[in-house]
Amino acid sequence: MPSVLWFRRDLRRHDNPALRAALDAADADGDDDVVALFVLDRALWDPAGAVRRACLVRSLRALDASLDGKLVVRHGDPALVVPEVAAAAGARTVHVAADFAPYGVSRDAAVAAALADARREHGATGSPYAVAPGRVRKGDGTPYRVYTPFFRAWLAHGWRAPAPDPERWPAWRSDAAGPLATDGIPDEPDLGATVLPPSGEEAALERWEAFRADGLASYADLRDRSDLAGTSGLSTHLKWGEIHPRTLLADLEDSRGHEVFRKEIAWREFYVDVLCTAPESARTWLDPRFARMQHDSGPLADERFLAWTEGRTGYPFVDAGMRQLLAEGWVHNRVRMVVASFLVKDLHVPWQRGARWFMQHLRDGDLASNQHGWQWVAGSGTDASPYFRIFNPVTQGLRFDPEGDYVRRYVPELRGLAGKDAHEPWDAPLLAPDYPARIVEHAEERDESLRRYAALKEE
Repeated sequence: MPSVLWFRRDLRRHDNPALRAALDAADADGDDDVVALFVLDRALWDPAGAVRRACLVRSLRALDASLDGKLVVRHGDPALVVPEVAAAAGARTVHVAADFAPYGVSRDAAVAAALADARREHGATGSPYAVAPGRVRKGDGTPYRVYTPFFRAWLAHGWRAPAPDPERWPAWRSDAAGPLATDGIPDEPDLGATVLPPSGEEAALERWEAFRADGLASYADLRDRSDLAGTSGLSTHLKWGEIHPRTLLADLEDSRGHEVFRKEIAWREFYVDVLCTAPESARTWLDPRFARMQHDSGPLADERFLAWTEGRTGYPFVDAGMRQLLAEGWVHNRVRMVVASFLVKDLHVPWQRGARWFMQHLRDGDLASNQHGWQWVAGSGTDASPYFRIFNPVTQGLRFDPEGDYVRRYVPELRGLAGKDAHEPWDAPLLAPDYPARIVEHAEERDESLRRYAALKEE
């Protein structure tokens, strides 16, 4: 009897425990047929921006090719589609990697109930994380709210080695026209001028090998430099499960660069643990006091928000980051913190508005990491040193783009300014006549943010 493997955020063949479970279940029934299924869920597809849709389409194409063109793609509500496919296949079990996002949990519960009604099973094996959320807890059983002790406990907990490939691959089962026919992978949306890197498991593994060879040793020193290629470039591959974090962890050693990279993987796992503990934090303040924070609204706030989205704030480091987002569907992590700080603490816009913009345009948009990264900057999240940390967009640029190369790459109006002068174009306005004036004065807005924070504390 065949089984069904329902792909979600694990769009790969290798190091895939759910795939092995699906094959083992089929073998136990004297069969080796596995139906590889992906459900295009409108609840996730419709809110996604063009960049994320394009990444998913490309990743599905790569997965389909690796499955000999046998990926069954169905469009619709998983609670209806998955039982229909299982019935059409004559499958007793549907295998998945566990999902921990708020929507994923409720969706999987609905699918499991529908399968149970049809006397079929829904089995979860593995997850998108090295350590599944909920496994790392304090001695009293409560979750961590601060990263550093979480990281120590996460290290002590440890993780499994990458799952070995099966001795033989399944016979992937589908129909050209019939009960297991595919609805097809959607067409890729028009991205305009946005350029994306390669997608798929093969591209992910190649990227990891290249970074191990040329970037990992210097990662601790270069990862914050926006003008250099000092990061791994793996965030999008991790987002779609084209590579698993334990694959990366298995290759890490004890050197400084390796240790810092390990900590960055742990940040991703910390944030999903926080989200699972407090699923409402995807939309509202983790620290409820900040719901009372004074924020700006109205036409002027909207005008300033639009300038921020288009990279027209008059602050070069901020504008370069926002233009990089539109050009590549990605922003350097240091720059993400700076542009987020500018929106929340210089423009006094609530973090949710910026987080939504990022999720719409980021190719690596991950709900837990994105929302809690924004909350960290806003001071309402897990940061132990909250709201009074306000990034200066000029000094941050001078420190992490010391020669102005990053700014000039994305802000062509400033290419007439040499070196670090690109960070302070107001000192040479004749050399950058087309660059916009600053929409606010950072020093004044910093004081205003601190005033609002102090008022919040006094309530």
